[in-house]
Amino acid sequence: MSRFRQRALLTGCVLTAVLTAAGLFVTGDGIDPDLWLFVLAVAFLGFLALLDPWVRRRHNAALSTDEHLDVACRALAVGLQAQWNEEVRSRGLTEPDLLDLHWTATEQDLSDERPAPPGRSDAVVGAFERQANRRMVFLGGAGTGKTTVAMLLTCGLLDRYTGGMVPVLLPLSTWDPAAEDIRTWLTRRLYEDHPALRNTELYGSYAGDLLVEQQLVLPVLDGFDDIPGHQRADALARITKAFPANRPLVLTSRTAEFAQAVRAAGPVPGADVVELAPLDLDEVAAYLRNSADSWGAARWEPVFIQLREEPDGRLAEALSTPLTMWLASMVYAGGEAEPTELLDRGRFPGARAISDHLCDELVSRAYGNRAFAHHARASQVWPRDRARRWLEFLAHEMRERGLRELAWWELRRSVGTTWLALLGALVLGAIGGFGVAWLMAYSITPKLAPVTGLVAGAAVGAAALSASREREVKPRLGIWRSLLLVPGVLGLAAGLVFGALYGLSAGLVVGLGLAVAVALRFALSSSAELSQASSPQWTMSRDRVAVWTGSLVLAVVFGSAAALVFGPAQTGMVGLGLASGLMLGFALAVLHLRWWWFTVARIWLALRGKLPWELMVFLEDSRKLGVLCRAGACYQFRHGLVQDRLAEHVAATRSEGPALRSLFSARATSQR
Repeated sequence: MSRFRQRALLTGCVLTAVLTAAGLFVTGDGIDPDLWLFVLAVAFLGFLALLDPWVRRRHNAALSTDEHLDVACRALAVGLQAQWNEEVRSRGLTEPDLLDLHWTATEQDLSDERPAPPGRSDAVVGAFERQANRRMVFLGGAGTGKTTVAMLLTCGLLDRYTGGMVPVLLPLSTWDPAAEDIRTWLTRRLYEDHPALRNTELYGSYAGDLLVEQQLVLPVLDGFDDIPGHQRADALARITKAFPANRPLVLTSRTAEFAQAVRAAGPVPGADVVELAPLDLDEVAAYLRNSADSWGAARWEPVFIQLREEPDGRLAEALSTPLTMWLASMVYAGGEAEPTELLDRGRFPGARAISDHLCDELVSRAYGNRAFAHHARASQVWPRDRARRWLEFLAHEMRERGLRELAWWELRRSVGTTWLALLGALVLGAIGGFGVAWLMAYSITPKLAPVTGLVAGAAVGAAALSASREREVKPRLGIWRSLLLVPGVLGLAAGLVFGALYGLSAGLVVGLGLAVAVALRFALSSSAELSQASSPQWTMSRDRVAVWTGSLVLAVVFGSAAALVFGPAQTGMVGLGLASGLMLGFALAVLHLRWWWFTVARIWLALRGKLPWELMVFLEDSRKLGVLCRAGACYQFRHGLVQDRLAEHVAATRSEGPALRSLFSARATSQR
């Protein structure tokens, strides 16, 4: 639904719940509670009918029109522009002394086009638009700035957007070529990152599918080398088939991996293939001087002398990539370590040893450092050893699944599926069952309290087990998209049951309250903010609002029902009804929300010491400290090298355990 109707529905639901409760406490003034509740129920149903798109027969089941798609493109461009511009600022890519990355045509035969002209990152948009087919492949080694160029290109195109194709930057690590087509994956990612595309009133049905099908999305595909090696040739063939020579395309990859795939599957037709050049050593020296104060710049002079004496040496090779140079500026900025240690050939025999050391020191410097945390505006100072252990766990889990993105709703995969379902079902069943039994224990049928609580708990637990299974979300059309019929039918059914047990007023209260709760869920699940910049906090906040709003409404319903059954004067019973309703409402509200299953997984992993209790705060602070970055609704490590280095520590620790046990066993055997 539109933003106006969404806000109107939220206001109407809350107002109805308040009037339901308030009206029951003024019955002493001659107001008939049955009449009050009946009029309120009819008024609420009429209010829903005014807002219901199914009743109005507009913007509902029809496929997205050209007008719908144009509105969706413009709103999507606004949201992506805000998202990526904020990320560019957080990475320091808008600073005046930012390095200008250069590229030239690759020396290998990887393109069916003529050699591309040289270019630089501050003019990447112009280079892309001058290319005849608007198809470019950026190659380079690890840390050479491929993702940075792709991000700058995306931001530049979004800043100039006036209509047509919307550039969407996505990491290819989340695509499995053997499981789904590239266009299916692209559509799925659009819906995951921008759930408002399912808003059938604003954008029609299947808007995300049609954006891809009608070539209104410009795919900027980052990290082709993150696809497993045995799948790269097939993946490249699928990409070139899905996006032929007449469709714009941007692809980034490490050079060797892309060259291997091209030899097996052929080049990307109509694309300019360029390779990012190493940084000039004078640029490196200027950047490191500018990133430090006068005293810090002086400490770099022995390193600069070494670079001039050995321009092809291990140190020059390491610092000639933007990533390693940035890591060096971060690690040695505080004066706690001397950059001259990089001159030690014994500790650092090659460029890889230098980059590994800098990745390790980035984590060590970011955490446990009060001054650095204050400078980065982190919320707290995280213990260094524990922060490293948490990051290593996340890096290892992402590496096991072949991912470069950390989505908060995917944390559930780090807990066994069976364990997660059982834990979530037991907790929700206990909360819901106890809430019902607690209220029934003081009702007119207290002997039924244990049985009622067990039945309610079992029902909630069974529903939780069913909800724990991941399902593909699809647009709901027709009667199931109706705002009037679903709340009306469910409210009527519940009202008849409670009315038969406790009287007409109680039935009206419960039926009306359930109808309000269902309508609220409808409103809160309708994503109207396509132009809102996506972020982990924003996507999670929508789930949290749905949980607590639904819980509070059911709390009011149960409190009001308790007031009718036991009398408004018995304030203790009204409070008991509110508390019981809050527990049952919470159990029912979180069943199908990703937030609940994330919370179960987070608490379980925190109890085992794998992750911190304040996980989202830790992740956001890690972003501010430079260890993580943000890509839409997901987090990423600042670079794949940082993630790989942390994951290697876990693998090394796990391999050392069996080796030490076998060593001790061999010694014990020899002693015997």
